[in-house]
Amino acid sequence: MGELAGDRKIDPREAAARRRLSEVKSLLSVVSCKGGVGKSLLSATLALLLSRKGYRTGLLDLDFHSPSAHLILGETGRIAEEGGLVPAEVRGLRFLSVIHFSGQRPLLLRKGGIASSLLDLFSTTRWGRLDYLVVDMPPGSGDELLELLRLAKGTEFLVVSTPSRLSRESVERMVEGLRTAGARIAGVVENFSSSPSPWKGVRLLGGVRYDPGVEEALGDADRLLRTSFASDAGRVLEEYLRG
Repeated sequence: MGELAGDRKIDPREAAARRRLSEVKSLLSVVSCKGGVGKSLLSATLALLLSRKGYRTGLLDLDFHSPSAHLILGETGRIAEEGGLVPAEVRGLRFLSVIHFSGQRPLLLRKGGIASSLLDLFSTTRWGRLDYLVVDMPPGSGDELLELLRLAKGTEFLVVSTPSRLSRESVERMVEGLRTAGARIAGVVENFSSSPSPWKGVRLLGGVRYDPGVEEALGDADRLLRTSFASDAGRVLEEYLRG
C-alpha cells in the first residue's frame, strides 16, 4: 500500500484526507481526559450555536465506543454516497457519526483498527466548504487524537474539565502533552461550574453551570438552545471567537 518514504509506507488515504479537510476553514476538536464531563453535549451545542450564527458548520462524532451526538440532536439523518460519503443534514448541520456505520451495535476495535477507521472516514467524507467542523473526540488521548493531530495539523483543541482537583490536574497534563505534540490549544471550558478559577498556562474560555433542565431537552435541539446550559455555552463560544 503506497510507496516508501524512508522506512515508512505512504498510505494514499492520507493525501485524500488532507484534500477533503482543506475545504474546512477551522477544525475545532473538543476533548476531555475522562468521560462524563459533558464533552459531547458541549460539542453538539457549540455546533448548533455556530450554525445559528450563520456559519457553515459540521459536527463529527468520533467516539467509536459510545457515540451520543445523535441522541442530543434527536436524529441521525441519512448519509449518502456520491463520490465519497456525504454527511447527513441535521438541524442545520452537516452531521456524521460512527453510529451511521455501527447502528446500535457496540463497536469493538483494536488500536490499529481505530486509526485505520478514522483515516477511512477522513479520506472519504465530503464535508464540502465549511467555516467550522466541530469534532467530538472520545475521552483520553488515544490513537484518535494522535491520528487527528497528524492529518489536520491546524486543528484547535478545546479541553473540557470540571472544577474537581483531579480533573484539573489531568487536564493540565493533557494540555502539556498536546503542546509537546505541537497542537494548538483553544482553551479550557469548566463544566458544572458557576465561578471557574483561572488556569495555569492555558486560556479559560469560561464556565458552564449545571442545568437540571438539560436532560429533558435532549433530543430536541430547539429546546436545548433555550436552556441555561446553551446560554453559558454561547458565552464560551463568543470568547472563543474573539480569539
